Amino acid sequence: MSATRRVATQPGFGARFALDHVRALSATLEQLGRRPFGTLLTAFVIGITLALPMGLHVLTSQLDSLGGGADAAARVSLFLKDTTSPEAGQQLVRRLAARSGISEARYISREQALSEFKTHSGFGEALDLLKDNPLPAVIMVTPDRRQTPAQADALFKELGSLPEIDSAKLDQQWLQRLYAIIALVQRGVLLVAGLLVLAVLVVIGNTIRLDIVSRREEIVVLKLIGASNAFIRRPFLYAGLAYGLSGGLLACMLVIAAGLALAEPAATLAGLYGMPTLIGGLSFESIAAVFAAGALLGWSGAFWTVSRHLSAIEPG
Repeated sequence: MSATRRVATQPGFGARFALDHVRALSATLEQLGRRPFGTLLTAFVIGITLALPMGLHVLTSQLDSLGGGADAAARVSLFLKDTTSPEAGQQLVRRLAARSGISEARYISREQALSEFKTHSGFGEALDLLKDNPLPAVIMVTPDRRQTPAQADALFKELGSLPEIDSAKLDQQWLQRLYAIIALVQRGVLLVAGLLVLAVLVVIGNTIRLDIVSRREEIVVLKLIGASNAFIRRPFLYAGLAYGLSGGLLACMLVIAAGLALAEPAATLAGLYGMPTLIGGLSFESIAAVFAAGALLGWSGAFWTVSRHLSAIEPG
């Protein structure tokens, strides 16, 4: 009866599996706590390495939103001929708004144009001396943002050739330069991120290698009593995971600190262009991505290193 009770109270496979992982995690945290300076130094190096591509990604995202918010700079101004009546101008606006490639078309009469010019130019009193209104009616056309620069340029040329149009203006050269710079920076971010991924793997791998060397005798004893490689590998994998998560946390803190330091000059620069601030907070997706990247790199670096060195350690 007592033997039956002992068998019945033995934990199942799932419970034993969970208990082994809890013990491995506890042993790993205890091991890392014995050398806090070395642990923090490794995490800080990983954090700096992850913070650089993260900060560049945030910056390019903000620049991309700056270009997306600059639709006004990419609008086409169509100046109507003096012979075009307001009714004809309104009909043209309806035709343009209905065609593909155009998200919005707005008619500004000669009177509205003169009123806006008086309000914003500061020459209201001088303009009152004029007998006739010198300003033409204007149609403001906003191209669809999904169009490529080549398609927008072709649309601009087509609109400028309409019989009701006297001249057309499209001021998007600076916007095209901005998008070109953003594309270059994004490509550079990918290259830098690839190099830094290798750096993180090397840092974690070297740290885990030193842990293996310092615990060589313990590993030999475990193999003598029949411990499997998976059992011996488990604490090192948790150590790599801890390094990666700690590095991700420090990377987020560094990027937030850099954003706070750059907030004032970035706000000044954005104000000069009439745009929202360039430096924003970290999104939940960005934070989650950094923690996931840190955990994956930490686990991968530890697994690769332990798998390489564990097979070389055998009881003599």
